[in-house]
Amino acid sequence: MRIVVLDGHALVGGELSWDALARFGELETFDRSTPEEVVTRSRRATVLVTNKARITASVMDHAPELGFVAVTATGFDCVDVDAAKKRGVVVSNVPEYSTESVAQLVFALLLELCHHVQRHSDAVHAGTWSASADFSFSMTPLIELAGKTMGIVGFGRIGRSVGELAHAFGMGVVASSPSRSKAPLYAPFEWMDLDALFSKADVVSLHCPLNAGTAGLVNRARLGRLKPSAMLINAARGGLVIEADLADALTRGALAGAGLDVVSVEPIRADNPLLGAPRCLITPHFGWATREARQRLLDRTIANVEAFANGRPIHVVSASR
Repeated sequence: MRIVVLDGHALVGGELSWDALARFGELETFDRSTPEEVVTRSRRATVLVTNKARITASVMDHAPELGFVAVTATGFDCVDVDAAKKRGVVVSNVPEYSTESVAQLVFALLLELCHHVQRHSDAVHAGTWSASADFSFSMTPLIELAGKTMGIVGFGRIGRSVGELAHAFGMGVVASSPSRSKAPLYAPFEWMDLDALFSKADVVSLHCPLNAGTAGLVNRARLGRLKPSAMLINAARGGLVIEADLADALTRGALAGAGLDVVSVEPIRADNPLLGAPRCLITPHFGWATREARQRLLDRTIANVEAFANGRPIHVVSASR
């Protein structure tokens, strides 16, 4: 069995190692692969390991020995799952590894929007406090979360974890989810449709997959439902947001701020309108990337490959999102 890791650098960095995969067959690892390199490097592969490298129908057609694609992520939109199914290629993901890390980043972004800690620290180090006539100063409005409403779009594992943290901060929680499975035990909590959620929430946090039904769900119309004091957090997928509409809303003061760990094209392009938008925090899609989360992701990816090698694949995905 020949195992090819197509884009392993982001996961292992300089700390972790793919070496454990070598016990299942011949192993070849690449830090990154262009679309053209994906085709050539996949030709003799039995197993492809990918995070963002796209595995299209064409890639599979050029890889006659391919039997398994291990996605080193929860989202698997980088793989044409329908094409894989037609060709008898099994696709597995890692359904839970970064829940705590992503939820933590959601609140890191939110608290920065509330207190602008770095800006104030920089001002102190620059001498602004030393020169102040008062014992305290603030350069921005300071926002308390207790008593406000957190709106969560997508109430899976990460969305539920964000809800628990919001509750711990004294916030009420409203959520939108197609399944509306078991409600959490804390209160206040309420299920809502998307439009009602955008009208009600003081903070909207996105935690749904990107698919044909969710692409661009944050658009001019929904942004228009937000209170001018509301904030948007996106640590899910960039394509959930129409970025020009969000940039325009921020410029017009139609919402108080946005915290984004994802954008529609990554790495972000220099012409992305959000780069010039006011009150917009952007981090480089690193919510998943704590050392602890990456170790879980690596371990569970290795377990997925081992299960396939033993003829009992696990975490198999069955339909495109």
